[in-house]
Amino acid sequence: MRSLLFVPGDSERKLEKASRFGADVLILDLEDSVAAANKEAARRSVLAFLRNSRDEPDRPQVFVRVNALRTGLNAGDLDIVMTGAPNGIVLPKAAGGADVALLHARLSVREALHGISDGATRILAIATETSAAIFGLGTYRECSPRLAGLAWGAEDLSADIGALSVREGGEWTKPFELVRSLCLFGAAASGAAAIDTVYTDFRDLDGLRRECEIAARDGFSGKLAIHPDQVRIINEAFSPRPEAIAHAERVAAAFGEGEGVATLDGQMIDRPHLSAAARLLARVGRVRS
Repeated sequence: MRSLLFVPGDSERKLEKASRFGADVLILDLEDSVAAANKEAARRSVLAFLRNSRDEPDRPQVFVRVNALRTGLNAGDLDIVMTGAPNGIVLPKAAGGADVALLHARLSVREALHGISDGATRILAIATETSAAIFGLGTYRECSPRLAGLAWGAEDLSADIGALSVREGGEWTKPFELVRSLCLFGAAASGAAAIDTVYTDFRDLDGLRRECEIAARDGFSGKLAIHPDQVRIINEAFSPRPEAIAHAERVAAAFGEGEGVATLDGQMIDRPHLSAAARLLARVGRVRS
């Protein structure tokens, strides 16, 4: 999952075009981009998209961002959209692994009801949208085999803590820099993909590119997008470079079966180097598949 493009669930026009932009994942939104009065109509539009696009050969993966567990809307969202068998569910305002475990249980019931393979529906948790959630970033390990990724967000968190700004001079302020790093570590500890937050100035493609390159350098494997023009840049930034792939292949080839260390280009390499190479090559496999 390199690029994950949000699409408002109540906009049929945007839903019709969504598959054309090259995103790895479409996130059909029932939460923040949909007004309360339009929630029911959005559910129906999302379900229609899921059903109508099911057999399209080039359709991206489709996740649905449902409303948060504590809103009273979550179960109703799932009752409707799970009949369309989405690839995954995005859980906003997740407070920790217990929330993912609860969503896991709700998905299992609905998969059984609708003839969907048990465990087929994955979960992407947006894990930093409240101050309390920051203290739950270490609780996602083994919470659910469905957990595909952890993403972080700044806007809701900013409102929760009363921050006047999330950026200064184009850079994240210190609190949000910390939250970003904690999400990265939480994702790695849980074995899930780390997904970088949105870049809200969708006209500033140079700024987006710089932020993507930094995120990819630091260990994030993808980024949320709010505009189709962002998709190409995100895909490029999070696709491993040919020289990095070639180096990883050489590292893997340098290790014999059971060997703890090896030599490459006159330098000693050990198991952490092999692990890093294996992670990169696994990413390449997912991108190419």
